[in-house]
Amino acid sequence: MEDDSEPEQSSWAYLPDVCLRHVFHWLDDRDRSRAALVCRKWSCAMDSGSLWRCRTITFYGQPSRARTLEFQSALWYTKKFGKYLKHLEIKLSNPYNTPFIKKFQVIMRGLLSHLGKCNSHLVSLSIKYLELDCLIWKNVVRAQFIKNLAAFLKRMSNQLDYLNLKGARITLEEGCELLNSLSSLTNRSFISEINIEDFFSLHLSVYSSALFHQTMSKFHRLTILTFNYNCISDELLDILREHSSHSLCTLNIKCHIHDPHGQVVSGISWANLAKRAPKLNVNFFFERVMKHDHLARILLVEIPVRSISLRSCYFSDPDWTMRPTLTNLLPAYWHGLQKLTLELNNDHELLDNELLQLILSCKRLLFLKVWAFLSVSFMERLLQNRAERKCILTTIKVRIYTAQDDSTEEERLLADIYRKFKYLIDSELNYFVITYPMV
Repeated sequence: MEDDSEPEQSSWAYLPDVCLRHVFHWLDDRDRSRAALVCRKWSCAMDSGSLWRCRTITFYGQPSRARTLEFQSALWYTKKFGKYLKHLEIKLSNPYNTPFIKKFQVIMRGLLSHLGKCNSHLVSLSIKYLELDCLIWKNVVRAQFIKNLAAFLKRMSNQLDYLNLKGARITLEEGCELLNSLSSLTNRSFISEINIEDFFSLHLSVYSSALFHQTMSKFHRLTILTFNYNCISDELLDILREHSSHSLCTLNIKCHIHDPHGQVVSGISWANLAKRAPKLNVNFFFERVMKHDHLARILLVEIPVRSISLRSCYFSDPDWTMRPTLTNLLPAYWHGLQKLTLELNNDHELLDNELLQLILSCKRLLFLKVWAFLSVSFMERLLQNRAERKCILTTIKVRIYTAQDDSTEEERLLADIYRKFKYLIDSELNYFVITYPMV
């Protein structure tokens, strides 16, 4: 007698759609396409818009076969499901010659054109480290790319909420053209977050440009702005106060040795902005700007500073005396400083006492990262103060520089300190301390 009963189906066949989409979410493109061949239900899951809201496309300068297939797949799926896209990140990895850049420009022209026609949901766009000032960007290719990107930003201006063009390195006029694209339809933009760190070419005094001030005056709802100190002026602070004070929460400011940073900015302008924007926090990132007189001109007491990073990038200069900065300048932020990063080549001065006193004076300091010449005993004193609740640090990351190849004794002492404060470290701290020979 023949068995007419239907074959027993796997429990996977009864998996709810929401669960199936969650499984597909964790698969890469290749595995998704294979899974979609299993049955009609799984094929339908493949077309779910929720799977295609975030995409990263990496253009590899010298790709392997696997990376080439990965890129082609990412590009194909981005075009196929582009109407669902909400977050797009474009990465340019190790561009090495002009033909590659030309190919990148042509592909981006087609991709941006396609998304401009089919997408109405994109809220986030990131294209970092374009480095358009490099010689491999020929003038014609560069101009065409900027034109295509500006047209795309104009089309998406009513929906974009986040734009990251960090490291674009373009001229003042080109940069303002791209930023103006976000407001060209209504003469104002309501985008909330912009990252234009290293957006302009090196050595530009952007702070004195009326064109830049006019461009920034069109942004009316900025929440987070990331940029370079060479853009800061009294005029810019007044513009932010007038147009974005109701929304402004964070300014991330990078100050590099090769960017102009000698402009005079009034403490009154900072005070007026801070008064009108009570939620404002300012984070400073200094690279090789270490001289006290330079820092004192920038770090005014009226600024609501939350985070400071001072990095010498392994350079050493006898004029970079950090003691007055630690004892006179940074303590002014005792009431608001929450994060402190110091990477110093201070082989010419010991700073143990000054650094410890600074940490104890900053009542809200939670994060400490220090790479410097310090004595091992500094760690014991710091942890003892933390155990006595004289500071509230939750993260301690220290690299103790030494002048000897052999740091066995220092490592032994650090191990003893860890054992002494083991309970505190394991229960309350994100803790990492090592020695590092600097010879």
